[in-house]
Amino acid sequence: MEDKGNHRQTLGRRGEEIACRFLESIGHTILERNFRSGHLEIDIISFDPEGIHFVEVKTRQKSIQAPPQENVNAAKQKRTAKAALGYLNSAKSLPSRDMECIFDVVAVTFDAERADVEWIPQAYIPLYI
Repeated sequence: MEDKGNHRQTLGRRGEEIACRFLESIGHTILERNFRSGHLEIDIISFDPEGIHFVEVKTRQKSIQAPPQENVNAAKQKRTAKAALGYLNSAKSLPSRDMECIFDVVAVTFDAERADVEWIPQAYIPLYI
């Protein structure tokens, strides 16, 4: 029997893979996955003509709980913004130095083997840095 922590990691990886495929299908180029800046992490960093996207992926199994994107609270937004700053300061080759930074959320909800994807572009504007 798979333990709960391992199941959550497997589910999260599946959700991130689906989110990447979704973003690519709408014209994004994936620049990084699971980017770490110290103890901070960004699930996906992508680029499209609008700018650079810092994407938080929230994955859940279908249930009566709140939608997964509701777990991207102010504290998570602050950590993501700090990690994004770390990425921008350390990135050696960005598509453009003069680009918009966009913070998105992709919610992936599994119902049996079917996955529903909800993309929330410009989910928030960080005011914390």
